[in-house]
Amino acid sequence: MATLAADKPAAVAPTPEAVVVRFAGDSGDGMQLTGGQFTLSTALAGNDLATFPDFPAEIRAPQGTLFGVSAFQINFGSREINTAGDAPDVLVAMNPAALKVNLDALKPGGLIIADTGEFTKRNLDKAKYDSNPIEDGSLAKWDVLAFDISALTIEAVKEFGLGNKDALRCKNMWTLGLALWMFDRDRQPIVDWLNAKFAKSPEIAGANIAALNAGHAYGETAEISGPLKKLHIDPWPTPPGLYRTITGAEAVSLGLVAGAKLAGLPMFFGGYPITPASAILHHLARLKEFGVTTFQAEDEIAAICAAIGASYAGQLGVTSSSGPGIALKGEAMGLAIITELPLVIVNSQRGGPSTGLPTKTEQSDLYQAVYGRNGDAPLPVIAACSPADVFECAIEACRIAVQYMTPVILLTDGYIANAAEPWKVPDPNSFEPFPVSFQTENNNEGGNVLPYKRNEKGARPWIKPGTPELMHRIGGIEKHDGTGNIDYDPANHQAMTDARKGKIDGIAKELVPQGVTLGEEGGKLAVVGWGSTFGPIRRAVDNCRKKGLDVSHIHFRHVWPLPANSGELLRKFDKVLVPEMNTGQFKTVLRDQLLIDAKPFNKVSGQPFKIAELEAAIEKMLEE
Repeated sequence: MATLAADKPAAVAPTPEAVVVRFAGDSGDGMQLTGGQFTLSTALAGNDLATFPDFPAEIRAPQGTLFGVSAFQINFGSREINTAGDAPDVLVAMNPAALKVNLDALKPGGLIIADTGEFTKRNLDKAKYDSNPIEDGSLAKWDVLAFDISALTIEAVKEFGLGNKDALRCKNMWTLGLALWMFDRDRQPIVDWLNAKFAKSPEIAGANIAALNAGHAYGETAEISGPLKKLHIDPWPTPPGLYRTITGAEAVSLGLVAGAKLAGLPMFFGGYPITPASAILHHLARLKEFGVTTFQAEDEIAAICAAIGASYAGQLGVTSSSGPGIALKGEAMGLAIITELPLVIVNSQRGGPSTGLPTKTEQSDLYQAVYGRNGDAPLPVIAACSPADVFECAIEACRIAVQYMTPVILLTDGYIANAAEPWKVPDPNSFEPFPVSFQTENNNEGGNVLPYKRNEKGARPWIKPGTPELMHRIGGIEKHDGTGNIDYDPANHQAMTDARKGKIDGIAKELVPQGVTLGEEGGKLAVVGWGSTFGPIRRAVDNCRKKGLDVSHIHFRHVWPLPANSGELLRKFDKVLVPEMNTGQFKTVLRDQLLIDAKPFNKVSGQPFKIAELEAAIEKMLEE
């Protein structure tokens, strides 16, 4: 097995504040794995970071095609990082298709690292190139470092006796080694990870380590003879504590478990595989020791109905999906609303409608979350703003669900679910428990139990089935206020509809007042966001304020109901701009609920906002 060679001293270029690197290749080239391990090394180096994995929709597209390109972008630096970056400084292109799909995003003067071994006539044709871009001068405005990574990888691992096909599977580790050298990263954690991952196949571990070392060693040669320079990015000063990188899918899973523990309940998760929500089921399945039961149902309807059944039985029912699956769950959400049972529904939004863009991000399910059920069927909606923020949002969703006896929708999206960022692991004792009290005694002296007798929050009692002397009836047909008996009386339906609405509206009174995320509490312009637009809006507003512009950032976590002071706050601004990855849904909610003349700025490309786009929109609105 190859050993880790000692690093040689190398010239160090002036330290930039932040760098954006994008790895791109076929979906089988291991770009997500490469990016993930580079993220690990970056976190260990103490940099702040944000990542953006960009998957193809096809499970395995034909090799070398434009629609089969998989990319992983990471923005890291010695300052606070809020987004995965507008444009890469470095593009690693493993084939012509990866170069063509990602080239326009690269900064002028940026560096292209290309594997010439893949720039064959066949692959150039698949990428719809008429000539080889490495040779025809079309890449003149960028620095280009082109060499045969494929051949160098085969040479590096030949001692392990692998065939060419298996040897080329180590290309991503060769590329990672080069990237580790380029940004002055330690290889040892990656070596340890490879030895652990391939513990039963030491020859595979050895080949990958040899490729990693060869790519690292090649960096010094490239620095001497070409544009590649070694860069050292200083650590970002952070408060002391235990940190780890976390994705949104991991964070929501841990947050749900924490929420169930704070409520003193076992948790039941009913799910069905769908991109990008499937990872939540995968993570929760590994947490059984925390009282978590996971159930992969035969369809979306079965998944939510099983979760409702678990809540009826006295557990915290949870289900998860993306837009198309949430649509299928709609009728069962109405059942949870009319029975008034706690339920947490996680929607990892993706591009729609219908199947839409399965692996791309969007915010177009807000109408669905707020309005998308038959009848007057209100429920609270919470939106997370980043991977780390999902943890606290999941706890909040659990709290509201059990305290108000209602289903709650938690909105994330494809970007949040797949992206990663550093997360300071919180002290469990810093969260206030909200233990559930089940009804165990008759609440109607001298009569039958009243399953719809409400407390000060408007919530009905939670009664476990089988509790002695507390037999009661709940179901999907309208019931009598108090007794729960079936009741079609018009006045009763009016009263029950008003009671369900009043309960949800009342949540607004206990929410923390909406504040300003960045800037002043009043002025010429407020840029209002929700969900994953947080990062680019914050950075754009900060940049504009440094230019002297009168602009503030307000970001909403609770999008239904809105915090009670929302209207008062927004009326302190002359103009309100709402950037969204949809056609203006939260803008409509603000106009509807607060009578605010909010203006939309919309994007539905399947990609997150760029900071520059938002800066331009802010400047334009202030000029009007």
